[in-house]
Formats: sequence, structure tokens, C-alpha cells
Amino acid sequence: MEIELKPFWSKIFRFNWKFGLFLILLICIPRIALVLHGNVIGNMQFVGIMMLIMAMAPFIFLSKYGKNIIGIKKPTNNLWLIIALIIGVLFSILLYFMGEAFYGDTYKNWYNYIGKSYNIPLEIDEQSKLLMFGISALIGMTFSPIGEEFFFRGIVHSSFAKSVGNRKASLIDSLAFAIVHISHFGLVYRNQQWEFLFVPTMIWVLSMFVASILFYVCRKCSGSIFGAIICHSAFNLGMTYCIFYPLVTI
Repeated sequence: MEIELKPFWSKIFRFNWKFGLFLILLICIPRIALVLHGNVIGNMQFVGIMMLIMAMAPFIFLSKYGKNIIGIKKPTNNLWLIIALIIGVLFSILLYFMGEAFYGDTYKNWYNYIGKSYNIPLEIDEQSKLLMFGISALIGMTFSPIGEEFFFRGIVHSSFAKSVGNRKASLIDSLAFAIVHISHFGLVYRNQQWEFLFVPTMIWVLSMFVASILFYVCRKCSGSIFGAIICHSAFNLGMTYCIFYPLVTI
């Protein structure tokens, strides 16, 4: 019988919910700490290292069979790759308009707060802005989507699914994904002190939970983890665009 874990790890773990919980605690706690630290110093370079570790997790722990189980394989429905792209962009734009409608041009608007980490100069010419946007978009469309989808929708989801089924597993990995993103917005660093924005945080966390469910749907319908990666990548592209080039303000 084929097993998901490599021989060395199969002597220590079983591919089940306990292994999934172990991965969440092992990766997500340092990830949250690094993002919070990045908000303080205004630099997220160390978070990129964590994304790389998340992307490597399936290759560290899983056998060839295991990588196939988590969706690292050729898509079976290419149409859903296009649908995933559209879903990701549209949801990011919806989240932009929600932030504008509820909180306008304030730090309680999630895109405004996240945008500070891009360190966009107040006085910047269009060519420099376009270059900065292109670099930021490229980074946002690669590191985060690949790392987080291999991790959350990949190895974590499938380990929980082995114990509780795909539906419950998607709720669990989505909840973990959403909670992790409180470090990006919700617990904010402002005026040299931390502040927890209860209502904006609840909206943001719920939005990240829904986004995570959408990423899973794209993985399931495309037959590959790459469906989730494309949807996530498109979401990040839309978010980055809205930060650099705000749409019509409500």
C-alpha cells in the first residue's frame, strides 16, 4: 500500500489530522511573529523566507504518491484555471470596495494598512510607480500563492482530509489561513504601539476565510493545486493593483 509520507517521516508521523495540526503550529506561529515584526520595521523580507519553507514542506515530507494526493499534478480541467484567475481578481476588487465603503482612506481600511508595507513614496513619477508595481505584483503573485497553497490547500488540507473528509478539512485549513492573516491586518502597529481593530479584523478574517474556500474550490474543480495557486495569485495581483492604483472611491 502506498503511503503519503516519505519513509523517514512515516516512522514518526501518520498522515492524519495530528500531522496537519503539527504543521500548522510549526509554521504558522513563526509566520505570524515574522509578519508582526515586519510591520514594525517596515520590511517583510524575512516573511519571504517563511513562504519558501512553506513551499518546500510537501517536498520535505511527502512521497511521490503524497505529492500527487495533495494536488501537485497536471490539472484535469484547464477551463477552471481561467475561472480561477477571474475569481481571484474579482474577489480582490470586491474587498477593495468593501474597505472603501466601510473605512475610506483610513488605517482601518485593510488595503490602506497593508499598502504601507510597500513603502510607496508620496512623490513618485508614473514610470517609477509602474516599475515598483510590477516588482511588487510579481513577488505577490509567486512567493505567497505558491508557498501558502502548497501548505494550506496542499499538505495541511490533505492531512486533515484523511481523517475528517474534504469538506471539514477545507473549513479547518481556511480557518488557519484566516487567523494567520490577522498579523497582516487586524493587529496593527501605529504610532509606535499595537492596536487591535475588532470590527475591521472580523471583516478581514471572514474575507480571508471566504477567499481560502474559493482557493480550495479552484483546486478541487481544476483537479490540481495549481488551480488554487492561480486564484490566489490573481487575488494578490488585484490587491496590489488596488493599492498602487486606487479605483473610484465610494
